[in-house]
Amino acid sequence: MENKPSVLTDKYEVGRLLGQGTFAKVYYGRSVHTNQSVAIKMIDKDKVMKVGLMEQIKREISVMRIAKHPNVVELYEVMATKTRIYFVMEYCKGGELFNKVAKGKLRDDVAWKYFHQLINAVDFCHSRQVYHRDIKPENLLLDDNENLKVSDFGLSALADCKRQDGLLHTTCGTPAYVAPEVINRKGYDGTKADIWSCGVVLFVLLAGYLPFHDSNLMEMYRKIGKGDFKAPSWFAPEVRRLLCKMLDPNPETRITIAKIRESSWFRKGLHMKQKKMEKRVRETNPLEASAAGPSENGGRVTEGNNTDQPTSINAFDIIASSAGFDLTGLFGDVYDKRESRFTSQKPASVIISKLEEVAQRLKLSIRKREAGLFKLETSKEGRKGKLSMDAEIFQVTPTFHMVEMKKSNGDTLEYQKLVKEDLRPALADIVWVWQSDKDEQLIPDSNQETEQHQQQEEEERL
Repeated sequence: MENKPSVLTDKYEVGRLLGQGTFAKVYYGRSVHTNQSVAIKMIDKDKVMKVGLMEQIKREISVMRIAKHPNVVELYEVMATKTRIYFVMEYCKGGELFNKVAKGKLRDDVAWKYFHQLINAVDFCHSRQVYHRDIKPENLLLDDNENLKVSDFGLSALADCKRQDGLLHTTCGTPAYVAPEVINRKGYDGTKADIWSCGVVLFVLLAGYLPFHDSNLMEMYRKIGKGDFKAPSWFAPEVRRLLCKMLDPNPETRITIAKIRESSWFRKGLHMKQKKMEKRVRETNPLEASAAGPSENGGRVTEGNNTDQPTSINAFDIIASSAGFDLTGLFGDVYDKRESRFTSQKPASVIISKLEEVAQRLKLSIRKREAGLFKLETSKEGRKGKLSMDAEIFQVTPTFHMVEMKKSNGDTLEYQKLVKEDLRPALADIVWVWQSDKDEQLIPDSNQETEQHQQQEEEERL
């Protein structure tokens, strides 16, 4: 490949080499206009065309444009010259997750965090009928805040890659992480194959080594085909059970992502995460935290076996989420145009029923992801694909709740309009107060709309 340009199309300065493969090199870059750091993947057109991989490059572009998620590396733009194709992507300063694992096994809470983010990203991709097919620590990057980002969709597949039997047939991936049905070459479900790979990643994060490893490749394939692995002694019983279900060699009985979220180890991690948040609250302002007291049951409310119960939250959490208190480092910036909150004096069951009723009336699809957490999505494509949001119900007391809504995909201004013009009036009979009633900047008025739209376009472009 010829020498890299020092400036790309008068927009990006090109710096040091970050990594390279057979057909491409990835460089650090910086926007000339905004000073934003980016990663620039430079692909040699001649090499790609000689081996007939141009369609694969086009598919990678299509996939990355579809898979816009906080835990997926974002593709900012694609450019081309006569000799090269350039992907300008999100720069992940933390490098590969592999580099952390290479130093040894991770603490349970750290492994859980990365696994939780991986499952969120893979679940989102599958909802868009995108199958990664090469999930491994080398393709999982970390940003400035140590958050996981799935990268390298070069081997990914879309629904249109399936044959008449509804299965994928291309054998691809990294041998140690690939599912047994992929090796057998009889067709496979991309969703189930990705879940297997996520199971291998989880094992590696907790053990520091691979579950299926042998110097003889055929012997390794035999172990994979039988699901023949041995968990180390320090693995908790909950994670052993989960791994056995993820690394089930029979794809028909392999665990689904929905069941992974319901597993005791996964939910235990959610509980630990909430405990850490509460601890940070107490450390930030111990007087108010002491006055508020502990959250009910210290985490998720469990009333019998009712999985629809919302997350518990204490009074200080409500204070910290309010616009007048500066705890942004803990709960994120209060001025976030992608979030809305309201409180209600209705029971959780009434709030859930109302959300389902409103979703039906507004022609939004709604599905439960886990206890107290729902995803709503529009049926029509917007400026940036279908608009979707997560709605989570937090319990303060048995008859006092906070509902937090966050945009997860689509255009932010369209989200704000939906909240202001449709959701707020439709939910009026269960709402006690919207947070935006105290902070009108959260939803723009009509006089500011044009200016805000332009500002939002610029922010999201960057």
